[in-house]
Amino acid sequence: MKKLPIGIQSFSEIRNGGYVYVDKTELVHRMVTMGKPYFLSRPRRFGKSLLVSTLKELFEGNKALFEGLWIEAHWDWEQRHPVLHFSFDAMDYEQSGLESALSRALDGQAKRLGLELSLSNYKARFNELITAAHEKYGQVVLLIDEYDKPIIDYLSAESIAQAKANRDILREFYGIIKSADTQLRLVFITGITKFSKVSIFSHLNNLNDLTLDRNYATLTGYTQQELEHYFEDHLEATRETLGITMKALLENMRIWYNGYSWDGKARLYNPFGILNFLSKQQFTNFWFATGSPNFLIEQMRERQLFDVENMEVSSIVFEQFDLDYVAPVSLLFHAGYLTVKSVDVMTGEYVLDYPNKEVRESMYQFLIDELAPEQGHRHTGRTIRDMRQAFNTGDLEQVRQILDSMLAGLPYETFDKKSEGLYHGLVHIIFNYLGIYADSETHSSRGRADAIVQTPDTVYIFEFKFGESAEAAVAQIRERAYADRFRSSGKHMLGIGVSFDAAQRAIGGWVVEEL
Repeated sequence: MKKLPIGIQSFSEIRNGGYVYVDKTELVHRMVTMGKPYFLSRPRRFGKSLLVSTLKELFEGNKALFEGLWIEAHWDWEQRHPVLHFSFDAMDYEQSGLESALSRALDGQAKRLGLELSLSNYKARFNELITAAHEKYGQVVLLIDEYDKPIIDYLSAESIAQAKANRDILREFYGIIKSADTQLRLVFITGITKFSKVSIFSHLNNLNDLTLDRNYATLTGYTQQELEHYFEDHLEATRETLGITMKALLENMRIWYNGYSWDGKARLYNPFGILNFLSKQQFTNFWFATGSPNFLIEQMRERQLFDVENMEVSSIVFEQFDLDYVAPVSLLFHAGYLTVKSVDVMTGEYVLDYPNKEVRESMYQFLIDELAPEQGHRHTGRTIRDMRQAFNTGDLEQVRQILDSMLAGLPYETFDKKSEGLYHGLVHIIFNYLGIYADSETHSSRGRADAIVQTPDTVYIFEFKFGESAEAAVAQIRERAYADRFRSSGKHMLGIGVSFDAAQRAIGGWVVEEL
């Protein structure tokens, strides 16, 4: 078996080191022959850096590395271009500042190409480097990886001033590119987020954005077909280790790790997650654990935005990313926590959702830990298992006790009328995390129930009240006939009215009624 390239972002190392390489070169060929200035946003650890490394080796004419790949027979290997490759992940801007780090990176690229720079200003040096490389070698290929890292590293409230300062420097740096258009053969810029053109690329407004382009939806990541073709031996070894059929293995892998999409059709695996799964041969959290969504949770809590499943948005939301206004939905999407479930190409309307079980359950647990911290960090997993069992056995008193203990962990300042959505959001997350069928604010012709939980034999219909009685809540369930849509299921139906007591930071009333 070929080795699994976990954490390896160098195309040459993968090709020379006996690692599995999923051939993306046909798409690469289409891209580099159809245009010149490109931008691509993808979540962390999704193959962006490997793609940039592949482009570097291609334009430097290293034919031997492409032996046996699609592009070998479709590329003019006699033509070579000078490549300027900037990776902000490798720059030490935290210690010395971004301008100084850029100057050192420019010196490094100049030295690699046998050039010398004489100017001092980082913008002038960048322009000088492109011009000198063009004059000596011909049209330049410019590759910029993690273009946004000096900004997203400082998104927290206490460091936002540094993020804005770095943004201004990058705007000026990237602005040099457009004026050098005739000297450039290819421009490829990639990162996690997609800052608005006004914010970062105000001087570079001719980029072809491939982020949502259906023609390049599979440029990074693994399709189901690629997984089964390139990792056949590893899949068989994993199947044997787990002692299950290949059909069961592939179905569970799909549920856990598949589902990322940028066109609503092609479904992809995150390379980092699937490579780790094939190596460790156990179903667990791999990709989610590599990043911390603290800033996201802060934004979601501030806006009381907790129910993001099956969220309908217009295409404009993907452009709403700026330091002066960070749209949580846009950030959730670009960071990989939400993905495109479907898209209406006629209206430009998108439906976003969590991509798979790994992200969904990890996000639920993270949200519960953050919203109910006294209970969360130590007991979330056990608590959810206990609640799942309580619903399945019909022990609603146990459900109440568990929910009450989680509400008790909320800070005092959240117990006011403005935070009613926090209770609802927390309950919605808990119920969804159960793994039981659950809806939040489920619509009917007569209104909407706050939450619905279904087990194999029972439907639980919840209504939550803040400052009103539990009796009023259950009366609303009955009067608005929320149960009618479930009558045909033949299941036992119960209405549960819940009132919250702000003074006690707890459930004040709990009424259960047969429906």
